[in-house]
Amino acid sequence: MKLSKSFLRSRVARRIFVLFILCALVPILFLAVYSFGHVTIQLNEQNDQKIQWESKNIGMSIMERLLSLERGMVDIQFYVHAMTDSKNSFTAEEFREYFAQRFSALALINGFGRLVPLIGQIKNPPELDQTDMKRLQAGETVLFVNYPQNDLPQIFMIRSVDTHDIQAGIILGEISAAELWGVGEIYTLPAMTEISILDEYDNVLYSSISLPENFSDHLVSRINDSRDRLFEWEHEDEVYLASSWAIFLKARYSIPKWTVVLSQPKAIALAPVAYFNKIFFLVVLLSLWVVLFLSTVQIRRNLIPLEKLKEGAVRIGHKDFNTRVCITSGDEFEELADSFNEMSGRLGKQFSVLKAMAEIDQAILGILDTDKIVDTILSKMGDVVPCQLVSVSILDRNDSNTVRTHIKAGETGNGKSLKLPALRSDELQILTKNFHHLFIEVKRSMPSYLRPLVRDGLNSFLVLPIFIKEKLAGIISLGFPPGYEKNEEDLIQVRQLADQANVALSNVYLVDDLAQLNWGTLTALARTVDAKSPWTSGHSERVAELAFKIGLAMGLEEKDLDTLKRAGLLHDIGKIGIPAAILDKKGKLTDEEYLVVKSHPLIGARILEPISAYSEIIPVVEQHHERFDGTGYPHGISAEDICLGARILAIADVFDALISDRPYRSGWERERVYGYIKEEAGRHFDRKVIEAFFDVMAQKI
Repeated sequence: MKLSKSFLRSRVARRIFVLFILCALVPILFLAVYSFGHVTIQLNEQNDQKIQWESKNIGMSIMERLLSLERGMVDIQFYVHAMTDSKNSFTAEEFREYFAQRFSALALINGFGRLVPLIGQIKNPPELDQTDMKRLQAGETVLFVNYPQNDLPQIFMIRSVDTHDIQAGIILGEISAAELWGVGEIYTLPAMTEISILDEYDNVLYSSISLPENFSDHLVSRINDSRDRLFEWEHEDEVYLASSWAIFLKARYSIPKWTVVLSQPKAIALAPVAYFNKIFFLVVLLSLWVVLFLSTVQIRRNLIPLEKLKEGAVRIGHKDFNTRVCITSGDEFEELADSFNEMSGRLGKQFSVLKAMAEIDQAILGILDTDKIVDTILSKMGDVVPCQLVSVSILDRNDSNTVRTHIKAGETGNGKSLKLPALRSDELQILTKNFHHLFIEVKRSMPSYLRPLVRDGLNSFLVLPIFIKEKLAGIISLGFPPGYEKNEEDLIQVRQLADQANVALSNVYLVDDLAQLNWGTLTALARTVDAKSPWTSGHSERVAELAFKIGLAMGLEEKDLDTLKRAGLLHDIGKIGIPAAILDKKGKLTDEEYLVVKSHPLIGARILEPISAYSEIIPVVEQHHERFDGTGYPHGISAEDICLGARILAIADVFDALISDRPYRSGWERERVYGYIKEEAGRHFDRKVIEAFFDVMAQKI
């Protein structure tokens, strides 16, 4: 794994790293320091114990060899005694071969004091005092050390031939140094060590290393000052670690003691400690690096999944719900990634559903057209719930025996509409009872509103009734394939959508009811105006109808057509202010009376002025008696200054007035009226309006 410092840019990484250092490296360092000190002390103690044990073992070995030599002296005593009794029992060769390795020289001092050599030649034989002779007579062994000048000390072992008769002779043996100190062919001393043997007077009996002249004095002071008889001494720039051990001989050999001093160069003795120090620090450094490496690896191993999860969360924050986090760590991070991906998928689905529902809400609640509402539900329902078919059935408000069903199958399928008979009473009862939703499995006996929807690949239907004012207004039906499992979440969402459709349809119906109320009110006002004179009954409705058709022929927009029809119904509302006597006068009106009649457009405008919703029809009502050439009333405006609605209303008003009876004349024939209108083209009427008028008349005929 490639390691870098970049992962420490994360605060979590730094926190984990510091925590790891505190929890791992600090204890390791503490234990390392403690272990180093403890092991160093232990190694030093073991080294001290080792040299102590070895010095003791050497002392014990020397003592054992002395006892062995003493047993040999007993054997020599036996052999000498046997040789005295029988000259043929023991030969000189056999004797020499057996004892020559143990004694460098062996002799017999006979009763006459003459020295008879047995092995080798004894130089400087010891002079025995009375104490030594008593010990010999007592059958004891005498150990005697002779210190010749300019030569190594001689150690003699002496024993009488016959303990009952000292005159029988004394056996005198000079002990071999190699045999006694264990430095012969079989070297019994520990490797890399030096040995020194001191007598009771601290004279050097033997030393495997050359010693300084004042060694004895120096060594004695060190031994006396040392703890556990361990000490150091120096010689020729070499420091030695030494241990002493006392061999107590007084009880057996009349010599107080010998002291064994085992020395070892300090560098060699402490070599294990030095090696441990060297290796220990390398091991500690290696351990630290291993800990750092493993901590870095583990931190990265844990942070990489966290980084991936963080990136995934950021992408989700940017509405990228299709993102997937791939982690194959085989631990809780992998489980967390799976849960994250599942959550991401569900969030994506939820967001898509919410977005689709928001679009549907915005679409259906912002329009007042039933067909557009139905089309929106058909096109968007598939985004909310995975269904293969969507249908919306709307009960006709004007025909209770008719149900209009709109169907869309598949994601790209084209919708179609069917006209179905009314629902049976039992079907209405079931829908009323299950007003929230109803699941219906496909079978032979199906409700009438679902039969046209049954097709291959559909196994069940979810039916969502829509009730407005406790009366069934529509049905939303969703078809599902086999294997679809009911989902409470989907059900809640489609029911919410059905409720929004309910609100939208309610708004449409409310607007329709208000429009009908409005038109009914306008029609009632028109009839009220026309009822003032029997000669004008139905006039306003006929004018409004004809004006609407002329406007439709001229391609006016729906809003303008609506304004034109309203104006047609109310164009003569000002006649409320005209006396009935003038309106119903059979003769010719006087100038004063005519002036009163000409005031009715202005009166109508003033009547409608307080109603802000009718502000657009006021100009039409006010100008419907203006002439195209400018000779009309009440303002005498002309041509394009007259609003288009007034120009249309003018020809419709004149046509219905001329063709109808009046108290002062009978109604004209249709052809005569047509002729008059043609004659007034460009004077009374707009030529474009006249063309549209005759197109309407042609269709009517």
